[in-house]
Amino acid sequence: MEKDFHSVRRLPPYVFAEVDKLKVPARMAGEDIIDLAMGNPDQPTPQHIVDKFVETVQDPKTHRYSNSRGIPGLRKAHAAYYERRFGVEIDPDSETIVTLGSKEGLANLASALSAPGDIMLVPNPSYPIHPFGFIVASASVRNIPITPNQSFFDALERAVKHSVPKPTALILNYPNNPTAALASLAFYEQVVDFCKFHNIWILSDLAYAEIYFNDDPPPSVLQVDGAKDIAIEFTSLSKTYNMPGWRVGFAAGNKTLIGALTRIKSYLDYGAFTPIQVAASAALNGPQDCVGAIRRLYKDRRDVLIRGLAAAGWEVPAPEAGMFAWAPIPEKFAHLGSLDFAKLLLTEANVAVAPGVGFGEYGNGHIRIGLVENTHRIRQAVRNIKKLLNP
Repeated sequence: MEKDFHSVRRLPPYVFAEVDKLKVPARMAGEDIIDLAMGNPDQPTPQHIVDKFVETVQDPKTHRYSNSRGIPGLRKAHAAYYERRFGVEIDPDSETIVTLGSKEGLANLASALSAPGDIMLVPNPSYPIHPFGFIVASASVRNIPITPNQSFFDALERAVKHSVPKPTALILNYPNNPTAALASLAFYEQVVDFCKFHNIWILSDLAYAEIYFNDDPPPSVLQVDGAKDIAIEFTSLSKTYNMPGWRVGFAAGNKTLIGALTRIKSYLDYGAFTPIQVAASAALNGPQDCVGAIRRLYKDRRDVLIRGLAAAGWEVPAPEAGMFAWAPIPEKFAHLGSLDFAKLLLTEANVAVAPGVGFGEYGNGHIRIGLVENTHRIRQAVRNIKKLLNP
């Protein structure tokens, strides 16, 4: 029996699958595809984290159901991280929860917050779970600009003035995926002031907090006085410690939102496997030199990519944070749009990238290039692209 389910109907075809349809058969045919499409760290998890997992998994007691909220030791480690990194006090019992990656936390909180017809404010372009977490939960999404400047606040004013009902929540994501845009603490202060006045929840995605390339680490919205009255923030170990497959993330901030997420999760999961949570605690509490090494690795790859593309005649802004370059489509290929240009790069240059339209209609003039191959492979990708740009 075929059935057109309501939530599935609201999801468009997954654009990235179009590139995958070409990538898989090309590899099967023996083509050397350099995959810069997915934000999937290629380096191993630091050894001391793996060792703690191996040690813990030997204890049969850890093989039982875990804690949906996260084990106390990991929640305490996350609270200590916020104190150390941002100077923000987090109550490990009521103001933080462990999630199965930040993506799961965002999706489940969207479910907790949303009722049919509710208006949610989401930047465009954006990471797909930001709008579609709400859409799956039957809410409606209103797009706002991603750039943290006056146009952002003008859009907020219009949204409050013209939305019926009034907006329920606002998504923030800096360092941004896919654009790599950064926000200042002054920007967060202005956003918090606006949202408190208009009774709008703030959901901040800070997954790339530790991947930055200048002297000023990205701030947290929770550093703003009174932010915890309306804000919750999601972080992740995936990029910071090369732990994407471990699926460990966190939410911290407003007690009401943490409570809602806790209640939803209590019906859906028993938490991550306990040895994974113990290893995650070792990541947060242990030596942090590995984080600096990961940061330097992405910076080296960024520099090789940006310099190489510039030499090939393609000027791409150098990202100041994150693990992606947000590249405007070269002028002579602009008529193709991001999906067809991504297909062209795959078929003619053997380089896989993410089409910008997959992050929203306002991303269609760009592609996203991941810094997820070593510098040798990135140089090869640049050489292949140069041949396409300058035949």
